Amino acid sequence: MSTAPRLLLLETSGRPALVALAQGEELCAQRWLDDSRRHARDLAPTVAELLQGQGWHARELEAVIVGRGPGSYTGLRVGLMSAKALCYATGCALLALETFAVIATQTPVEIREVDVLGDAQQDKVYVQSFQRGGSTGWEASSALAIQSVAEWLQTRRPGAWVSGPGVNAKANLLPAGLSVVEERLRSPQVDRLLQMGLARYLAGERDDLWALEPLYLRPSAAEEQWQRRTTSR
Repeated sequence: MSTAPRLLLLETSGRPALVALAQGEELCAQRWLDDSRRHARDLAPTVAELLQGQGWHARELEAVIVGRGPGSYTGLRVGLMSAKALCYATGCALLALETFAVIATQTPVEIREVDVLGDAQQDKVYVQSFQRGGSTGWEASSALAIQSVAEWLQTRRPGAWVSGPGVNAKANLLPAGLSVVEERLRSPQVDRLLQMGLARYLAGERDDLWALEPLYLRPSAAEEQWQRRTTSR
């Protein structure tokens, strides 16, 4: 009988969202939720269906691997709160992965530097730079930040490639001639999520379900509207 850990993977930072089950390095099942961002409606039933399909009970899971963003405010909240609730109920480990770090590791081997972009609404992007090196193959060379596309273009390193979901979201603002990673590698891939999450689990790393928060550097749209209303009174 296999002793490989049974894992649930959740990645809800983008459109669509991913739910998957794995046992050790083996991916057992996966499902992409539809791209209308109804993660709150679909996530729990999808997890239940996948578990039933494998003949697993939720209490048999040994870890939940979850993406913590940046990305969709609602998607991240739903994914992270679902992961926390399941870990609290079953006692399994919680392991969060930074979405941009996952995307950076998918960059082709011949590339040495990459800027990962996400949509931060209006003319702004989330941006974080990475360079090849360190024990994991890639390391962050800048902190995650929000910048206008113009600000990022003025300060970016000329030799760096560009990746992330922000490439498509801001395509109309990006100049021709940028070195861009191919589209399928600009969002987190299930095999890389599994590889990175499993490595953390086997190394004995765990995240605090009470302290863990999404990587979201700006208020939600509703919070921004409320702030505008209160300041205009």
